[in-house]
Amino acid sequence: MYFALTCIDKADALETRLENRAAHLEFLNGSGKVLFAGPFIENEKPVGSLVVIEAADLAEAEAFAAADPYAKAGLFESVTLREWRRVIG
Repeated sequence: MYFALTCIDKADALETRLENRAAHLEFLNGSGKVLFAGPFIENEKPVGSLVVIEAADLAEAEAFAAADPYAKAGLFESVTLREWRRVIG
């Protein structure tokens, strides 16, 4: 199954994002679960993330989201996790 994580940063949290970026990227790249990922951009600055992963079920996807260094650092104001189905691409 595929899941889309839509994460919105807390206001004025750019420094938290930058401080944890290397650990976040290492986590995503080493997980073996990520189909694609990248930041949402406003005024040329990252303000959130979209991460699409493959997981056995919702519980596994939730555990993945909670283990992300960005989540552990308290970067996100909100995280939405939804099952996603590939149709094109």
